[in-house]
Amino acid sequence: MAMVKKSLREIELMRAAGRLVHEIHEAIRQAVRPGVTTASLDGIADEMIGSAGAEALFKGQRTPQAKMPYPSAICASVNEEVVHGIPGPRVLKEGDIVSIDVGVRLDGYCGDAAVTHPVGKISPQAQGLLDVTQEVLRIAIDRMRPGGRWSDVAAEMQKYAEDAGYGVVRDFVGHGIGREMWEDPKVPNFADRNLRQNDIRLEPGLVLAVEPMINMGTARVQYASDGTGWTVVTRDGKWAAHFEHMLAVTEDGVDVLTDGR
Repeated sequence: MAMVKKSLREIELMRAAGRLVHEIHEAIRQAVRPGVTTASLDGIADEMIGSAGAEALFKGQRTPQAKMPYPSAICASVNEEVVHGIPGPRVLKEGDIVSIDVGVRLDGYCGDAAVTHPVGKISPQAQGLLDVTQEVLRIAIDRMRPGGRWSDVAAEMQKYAEDAGYGVVRDFVGHGIGREMWEDPKVPNFADRNLRQNDIRLEPGLVLAVEPMINMGTARVQYASDGTGWTVVTRDGKWAAHFEHMLAVTEDGVDVLTDGR
């Protein structure tokens, strides 16, 4: 893996991109309510990205599975949709949850973060899913230290989620980030033999987009039947949550670059 560590200057540029991502998430959080469409949330992000002179990272992306370039500024994944949901005319209903992923490039550097929002009053089961997924991300932030190994962090993330009865998605993982959205290394939210054999050393200057994707039921996922090759759903139809921060390893811990500072 060709992991590229970032200078202090580069990290500050990434923090600026992360600040814009945070501002977009805050605007979307205020807009999420029953009766709004996911397309309207995308419109908020698209306008803010353009006004800032930034680039929407997701728009135009291609993957081998996708039938078309990604058409939107954000991903909006509702209920059983795990990631990469395409915004459109779908109307959010009371009790839904919607995972919003925002990525931008500002002054040559990327920012990327995801939040799962409740729509109105949600069930205790849905709230439990959100709480556990947020805690899994918090564990990563608390445990990342220079000189450590990512497998140790990922094992704790996985254990917490699975001990609580949830599935940890394995088909999609976090990633390094910098001038490009997807850089080495791949950053799983679970520890397996492959990760332990090809571990990630946590060294100052390494910037990772850590993004646990947690399911109420099985960890297994599949592409939706919408024919786009983008939207990923749970195999059993149970709901999923997704939270993400962009994290820089420092000399004494970790710096969250997408918390709005």
